[in-house]
Amino acid sequence: MIGSLETEVLSSLRGLGEAPARDVRKALERNGVRVAYTTVATILTRLHQKGLVRRRRETCRGGERYVYRPAEVEQKYLQNLLKSVVAMFGPAGVVHLNEELAKLDPSEERELRRRLGLD
Repeated sequence: MIGSLETEVLSSLRGLGEAPARDVRKALERNGVRVAYTTVATILTRLHQKGLVRRRRETCRGGERYVYRPAEVEQKYLQNLLKSVVAMFGPAGVVHLNEELAKLDPSEERELRRRLGLD
């Protein structure tokens, strides 16, 4: 499982394609999420450890830094998450999930379906 801030960071990184932690923090700020650079760097490291982002070293002014990009495992991760909901909560969990999905804006629903590989 990933937390809400991890989700925000991953979403911002997805929008950027590939970026260092500093650029991810700026993207978060543009979306109204104010966090310290060190927090973003820590979250990106944790997402890397979970296999949800890839990273490469890059030489920059002052030394080196990591440049991150979303891993291609997100679809599998989300599908496993859905299977976990079904396994843990059974039919009632599926009904509740369906109710929550029905509340989504149509563009959000399309994006979720795309990310799950359902379209």
